[in-house]
Amino acid sequence: MYMKGLLMTYFDFDETLTRLADTAQEKCRPVFEAIDRVTECNQQRVLRAFIDAKVSAAHFAGSTGYGYGDRGRETLDEVAARVFGAEDALIRHSFASGTHTLGVMLFGVLRPGDAVLCATGMPYDTIHSVIGLSGEGMGSLKDFGVTWENLPLCADGTVDRAALSQKLAEKPYRAVYIQRSRGYSLRPTLTHADISAIATLVHNSSDALVLLDNCYGEFCEEGAPGDTGVDLFAGSLIKNPGGGIAKSGGYIAGRKDLVELCSYRMTVPGIGREIGATLGTSRDLFLGLFNAPHLTGEALKTAAFTAALFEELGYEVSPRFDETRADIIESVRLGTPEKLIAFCRGLQSGSPVDSFVTPEPWPMPGYDNDVIMAAGTFTDGASSELSGDGPLREPYAVWMQGGLNYHSAKVGVMLAAKNVMACE
Repeated sequence: MYMKGLLMTYFDFDETLTRLADTAQEKCRPVFEAIDRVTECNQQRVLRAFIDAKVSAAHFAGSTGYGYGDRGRETLDEVAARVFGAEDALIRHSFASGTHTLGVMLFGVLRPGDAVLCATGMPYDTIHSVIGLSGEGMGSLKDFGVTWENLPLCADGTVDRAALSQKLAEKPYRAVYIQRSRGYSLRPTLTHADISAIATLVHNSSDALVLLDNCYGEFCEEGAPGDTGVDLFAGSLIKNPGGGIAKSGGYIAGRKDLVELCSYRMTVPGIGREIGATLGTSRDLFLGLFNAPHLTGEALKTAAFTAALFEELGYEVSPRFDETRADIIESVRLGTPEKLIAFCRGLQSGSPVDSFVTPEPWPMPGYDNDVIMAAGTFTDGASSELSGDGPLREPYAVWMQGGLNYHSAKVGVMLAAKNVMACE
């Protein structure tokens, strides 16, 4: 007879699922040790940045109105630049989402007549209307005379470097765009080494800028994105770098002259970063950035456990539990809409917030298909906490990410597994 542990005291998992979860966790022990080493390295880097920037409690005070001379805002920019290995950075609560932040980055450095080549195939759904791949007359890059091309990936989902080199030789591009994470696809996420190789190729072959969508990838590896050779990169604070504490925001980092251009798009030309009241948000952004490596480590452990458990259940997962990880996302190919919905409802039932809510597929703005999302989070939409989502289309996969701490996230994943098993 299988002995019930403490986990069974609070949640009604049967013997089969409990045994599978124990097996999955045991398989993950060496993976967890490797994640801890990455977390410790990144946490030391962040601590060094705080110390070198001389962060003080005085920097947590908020400003109002124009926000002129806000020392906290200026110091936070310095800390972010040091953490990300960049010449300069903008980190603001006023960036409404990752897509908004990426839009500011793109509009900041692109001008009418410029051409952009996306080296990682079709980008994530919500950026389509920013580029002009969907929608008309909304003020997209296309409306402003910027052309965009998507370079198909190789059959294995990796960047086609030979084709990239050929395209760069055929015409001048203002920028090459890289999406680090997979979006709603099953391609591999790009590692720092992958990004560095692409940036080197681009810079050796052309005068194009290298722009990186770094969402979901922060603190997943040792080292900083600024060390990869990209010119400019951006991400969301309700993902990894907000540490589960920032209530909103995003960051843009990279070359100083390019960050300055983005600051003019963020506010207005000629004023840029010199205004922008912090409204009492500074402490959350400082604390969130400081906590980010630990949060990311917990999310990585949750992803590895999810992969190991669902492999035990016979499902195709990506990445596998012991594969190198460059973001916090784990995908599980469930195969039917019923199982996708069941997974999300199970995950929601294990959330600390809105556990009683039943997720339903709906036509979410910015997506081409109905999407189901599970996210019982303290900050609305914070995928770094624990969330799972997917469009109702083949292969009916769920993309799960986050976990404020591994031990509670593990329960959510097991409840998702319980629901999926009930569909079989």
